[in-house]
Amino acid sequence: MDAYYVFQVTFRLDPPRASVDPDSFETTLRLPAEPPGADGWLFFQQALWRGEVADDAYMRRIAGDRLGVEVETVSFSELRTDEASLDALETAISDDLALFNADSVEEALHQHLGSSIHVRDG
Repeated sequence: MDAYYVFQVTFRLDPPRASVDPDSFETTLRLPAEPPGADGWLFFQQALWRGEVADDAYMRRIAGDRLGVEVETVSFSELRTDEASLDALETAISDDLALFNADSVEEALHQHLGSSIHVRDG
């Protein structure tokens, strides 16, 4: 399964030479979580704080780039992961707790993901 950051996203269509109804859409966006050590693996540290989007404009820009539309709203739902991916993340965090300004892995995860970690099998 690996791991994904799950967001709820709202975007609006405003085509220049047509009309659409509805013009606003809500969808679920899943962004792959890079494995620890890979470029981008610290996304959760940079984009999330206590289970919420830390910088709304930044996250709307990221979501919009991935979807190819202008995003109006974005909210974080969860890190959806399997046990192996979560174990790897916890190990990487424990190897450098100072990077997270935390006293424990649990504190580091809570600082950024809140209680929004959903572990699934396969």
